[in-house]
This record gives sequence, C-alpha cells and structure tokens, in this order.
Amino acid sequence: MTPLRALRGPALALATLLAAALPALAAPVPLATLSNYINRIDSVQGSFSQLNPDGTRSEGIIKIKRPGRMRFEYTKPDNSLVLAGAGQVAIFDAKSNQPPEQYPLSQTPLNLILRSTVDWRVSRSVVGHGEENGMTTVTVQDPNRPEIGTMTMYFEPSPLRLAQWIVTDEAGGRTLVKLGPLTEADFPPSTFSISDEAARR
Repeated sequence: MTPLRALRGPALALATLLAAALPALAAPVPLATLSNYINRIDSVQGSFSQLNPDGTRSEGIIKIKRPGRMRFEYTKPDNSLVLAGAGQVAIFDAKSNQPPEQYPLSQTPLNLILRSTVDWRVSRSVVGHGEENGMTTVTVQDPNRPEIGTMTMYFEPSPLRLAQWIVTDEAGGRTLVKLGPLTEADFPPSTFSISDEAARR
C-alpha cells in the first residue's frame, strides 16, 4: 500500500490538495537547443558582475567574438583585463608592471564554449544537465584535462539566454559570473590581440 493510499478522510483531502499545489518542475532545455544557441553567438557584448572565491566582487564589460575570442574589461578601481585570443588566455594585472600571465586557451574551461562548433549532445565534456531555480544548467569539463576544473552554465529558458556561469577550479574555488543581456557589436581585430594590448599598456 502506498503512503497516499494509507491516508483516509481529511488527511487524504489535504495531501491531495498539497500535491496539486506543488509547481511542476520545468524540463531542462534540450542540449541540442542549447548548442544551437551557443553556436549562433557571433560578436556580442554586455555587462557582467563577478563574485570571486575570496568573497570580493567586481564588474565590467564582456566582449565575445566566436570562435576563440573573449575580453573581460574590469572597471575601476580594478582596471584589470582577461583576454582570450589566438589560442591563448592572458591576464593583465592592473597593479603589476610585469607582462601578462598567459595560458593555452585549450587548458581553460572557456575553451568549451569558445570552440568553433559546440554540440553538447555528443560531447564527452558534458558531465551534468539539469534544472535549478527555473534555469537549465549544463556542467562541462574537459575529459582530457579534468584538473582544470568545471564550468556550470545557467540558461534562462524564455527567452533563451546564457545568464551566468560558475567556474570551479582544481582547488575547489568557485567564481560566479553573472551576465547582463548580450547585444550584437562590431570589434576591430586589436580588441582581442594580446600583443596589441601589451603594447598599449
């Protein structure tokens, strides 16, 4: 006998009423739809806010030109810059006079959304797909480099848009990036040139 069938009279009526009042969980947006959405992102920009592992907050402007290019411009008082271009990710520290730290883009979670074609239906990089607080979540991890951490993206379903992501590094530190609406924009090639940026600084 199921627990519901074991109830009688007012208790059964109350249980039925409560069950009817519970909201149905929204089905996650299919991976094929999400892949198509990412692949349609061409040249866009928007605002972002960032919560760092140490609890500090920062904000700025994000610029994306797929494939392979992204620019995080942090606003004052930070004025730092994270730049992805030509297969590299460079971190320009506004407080340092040293050349930027550089890493291969392929060794960062950003590579999983900046590659030329995304198809999460068949990708071994997808390690999670679900629903949380009304948003669809997709967690990706490079199967060949699990040590670089994971990236969980949150998509608002209607209209479909990438609203935020959380990058978890190898030490368990979590960086949350919330995105404002992304709008189409044109950028000169120097926008994503690490060498040009280094010369300007």
